[in-house]
Amino acid sequence: MRSLGRVGAIALVAALLVLLVVHIATAQRGAAIAAAVAAGKRPAAPDFELRRVDGAGSVKLSSLQGRVVVLNFWASWCRACKDEARTLEAAAGRWHRRGVVFVGIDSQDFTSDARAFARRFGLTYTSVHDGSGSEMTRYGVTGLPETWTVSRDGRLVDHVAGVVDRSRLDGAIERARRG
Repeated sequence: MRSLGRVGAIALVAALLVLLVVHIATAQRGAAIAAAVAAGKRPAAPDFELRRVDGAGSVKLSSLQGRVVVLNFWASWCRACKDEARTLEAAAGRWHRRGVVFVGIDSQDFTSDARAFARRFGLTYTSVHDGSGSEMTRYGVTGLPETWTVSRDGRLVDHVAGVVDRSRLDGAIERARRG
């Protein structure tokens, strides 16, 4: 009986080590993506499929290919996210007629809190829920908010760590529209 307990404990420790190694490798790939964009390269945006905060299905990034997409990682508890919410909503309204899609990615948060945040700030663009933060890791997000701009061909063309302003956001969208 004792040896069975030891084998179980060893198996548990081994499984935890494997999970740690996978997490570290994913985080390093995410950091490399941010570094590549900062260097002017255009890496492919990691695809995802996440449930909508309002519960009406899910959104798959690759299904939006052919359109410029603005991805904004946020959480209801994030002070800076509150500071930029109106800027993003205004931009989504300005760019909607030109086919630009905004997707808010609520991370490490409760869906009910995300819904309340969206109502409070009048967010009309799509928000999805990344409760565990796994997509944050894949994108190399180190803090909230962070905003990524994706070109029509699914390439990352801009990254802002922290609050994004209108000028930077509009410039990134224009670059993404040009290809």
